[in-house]
Amino acid sequence: MNEIYRILDANFNRAREALRVAEDCARFALNDPAIAAAAKELRSKLKEVLDSLPADQLIASRDTPGDIGTDLTSPTEGRREGLADVAVAACKRLTESLRTIEEYCKTIAPQAALAVERMRYSAYTLEQRLTGRLMVAGRMAEAGLYAIVSSDLCGGSLLAVARGILAGGANVIQLREKDATDIDFLALAAELRQLTNEMGGLLIINDRPDIAAIVGADGVHLGQDDLPVAEARRLLRPGALVGRSTHSLGQVRTAVDEGADYIGFGAIFDTATKAKPIVVGTEALAEVLAEVSLPVVAVGGITADNIPQLRAVGAKCVAVSSAICTAENPQAAAAAIVAALQG
Repeated sequence: MNEIYRILDANFNRAREALRVAEDCARFALNDPAIAAAAKELRSKLKEVLDSLPADQLIASRDTPGDIGTDLTSPTEGRREGLADVAVAACKRLTESLRTIEEYCKTIAPQAALAVERMRYSAYTLEQRLTGRLMVAGRMAEAGLYAIVSSDLCGGSLLAVARGILAGGANVIQLREKDATDIDFLALAAELRQLTNEMGGLLIINDRPDIAAIVGADGVHLGQDDLPVAEARRLLRPGALVGRSTHSLGQVRTAVDEGADYIGFGAIFDTATKAKPIVVGTEALAEVLAEVSLPVVAVGGITADNIPQLRAVGAKCVAVSSAICTAENPQAAAAAIVAALQG
């Protein structure tokens, strides 16, 4: 029986350490209170399970000097490539440890094993949310439908429209509030952050890196007259995206040189969203796509009907605003655009 307590003791320590790594990443790197709270709650539940077991037997079973595993390592264990690598390793260590605790608890404390099983499922969700926030660049490359929402266009409930758009298949929500007060803008951004976390979407804030930083958004989108990319990035959490609106191949090259993570290019078609849109057309889009390796978001006057023209030149991501926000059924409108993108 002593060997079972020894295994449990080692894995409780592993799980607690992994949770602390995950919580610190969410708290200090991502500034994400929801993920940090989820990690903290798991730590609390783990302590409850630990407290239900005989502490004296767990401590007595510990034999660090006699542990043959302290001298075993792998070539990759001593190196991490960045925040995402650290977070992934911690989450994997957490779920593995919980599985071990669950299995060995079945021999001495079946009720505790059931509690740990539930914790393991919560740990999978924690891993998804934490690593998802750290891997937004890869997700932007496969964004598909990039929806731009604003209070002016969405009418009664911007959140209800955004929920429908995400349910319809959009992967990115950009909040654009040109006339809102800072307080109202911040409140909307915080609510959208909660919604996109819940539904697995990316949140981009238009023009305002300060608000993006406060709510822990996945990035900020800048116009031609906004802050330089490097200065905006200084305000954001590690791994957050900075996009730049462009209207010509020259502007695209400049945005690439200054370090933008993705490019917004348009207006591809005439649009009522902008007062005096610069219409560039699909041929110019084809030139950009042929030259740039960054994700390119086609924007301006896009509907489900004209998406085949975009697909013909290689476009994979489109930004849509009025065609969805003013639709009677935003979810159906989003789904139609996603279907058109998929051919």
